[in-house]
Amino acid sequence: MAKVDIDLVKKVMQRHLEDGKTVSQILSDISSEVKIQEAEAEMEPPPPPIKKQFVILVSDPNNELDGKDFVGWVVQIPENESPMRTEEKIFRSAYEHNLSRKGRRYPVKTIAEACEAIPTRIFKDQNIWVKNKEAVFVVRTSNEIPLDKSNLRKSDF
Repeated sequence: MAKVDIDLVKKVMQRHLEDGKTVSQILSDISSEVKIQEAEAEMEPPPPPIKKQFVILVSDPNNELDGKDFVGWVVQIPENESPMRTEEKIFRSAYEHNLSRKGRRYPVKTIAEACEAIPTRIFKDQNIWVKNKEAVFVVRTSNEIPLDKSNLRKSDF
């Protein structure tokens, strides 16, 4: 519902109603209703924010990805949802975008295009938050911290 200034309402009512008493009664009723709504709004606590988890990190303890380049996107999903559904949520967002007027003009066909072109509000409807529009390099890790220099590879220096 649109918010209207009480002074504007008062001017309009004075133009159309001849009885000043009626105008003042209506304005006092409006003021009391506004105060009641403000009091109710203060009493209602805002909903708690959704706890989210980040999704992206490639652990490669068996060194299977060595020498290969990968790119990816960092996204957040609700903490209680499976990361396996992340791709499906991006697909749904892409379908919704492609049905919009802008999407019919410029449809997205890849994950990269979806992350760059789809507005945040469409992703938010699917409970997914894309943190970077452009792809970033994914760095492989052995998921181990070397304890002495003899365990380090020469390429680590």
